[in-house]
Amino acid sequence: MAKTTTNVAKYRARVEPYAAMAEAILRAEVDVLSSIQPGDSNLAPKKLTLADEMLNLVSCYVAMNGISQVLMKSRDEDALNSARKALFKSIVYLEDVVTGFVDASFSDYKDKLDEIEAVEPAARYALVRKMGLAIDLLANAYADNTKWRWTIVELKGRFAVVAKNLINLDQINANSDFRSPHYEPTVYHLRMAKKLLAQAAERYREKYELSSKSVEDFNKSLSFLSALRRLSVVTGARDDAETIKKKMEIWSTKLASDIKLKAERKK
Repeated sequence: MAKTTTNVAKYRARVEPYAAMAEAILRAEVDVLSSIQPGDSNLAPKKLTLADEMLNLVSCYVAMNGISQVLMKSRDEDALNSARKALFKSIVYLEDVVTGFVDASFSDYKDKLDEIEAVEPAARYALVRKMGLAIDLLANAYADNTKWRWTIVELKGRFAVVAKNLINLDQINANSDFRSPHYEPTVYHLRMAKKLLAQAAERYREKYELSSKSVEDFNKSLSFLSALRRLSVVTGARDDAETIKKKMEIWSTKLASDIKLKAERKK
């Protein structure tokens, strides 16, 4: 179907409700941010709400792009750009709440989790799932557009971190008891966090090998592995922790070898 005046008119009519929803979400975001005052005791819950609303915003933009692909046979790049920015904003809001610490002791950010103590494990897991879906929708929308390949890797890496940091590790043993009312969301959330950290490590290693050759990217992959190992130790998965430790040693040896070879080539 060619891009005709009729098709453009149909497109505009179909996306209008989504555009209106997007504008409403953005207005609400401004209102929430304007309501924040120094020392606001509800700052963390407000940021958590904003993180969730930005994911709703992503859905609006992804829907607009889908309509464009059907009616115009082309991606709506403006909508996808807006979706990508909304996703980053969502992650930043979550980082404000639980920090973006990749590999840190729980005590380093426990005080942040205390501020959202009232948010139950089921709600935290639901937010993580929603963010994962939003990232997948954006990645699928970009499809073969490799320009954004490594941007998606960054998004997923930062997502893995906030997914991990949303888990209250002080309560992990009690909540993972099968008799706990929080058992199911806690176990699934923990399982997802571990999977995301492992994937982030692999993707940054892949970026190093296939694109950047940057030591920084390789070190990021090692940081994700270290975070995964720490999480495994804390949750009692000692065998997993030992396996990850061996993998880190192999990868570290590889990096040291690459650095040495690069230095020799410069001589």
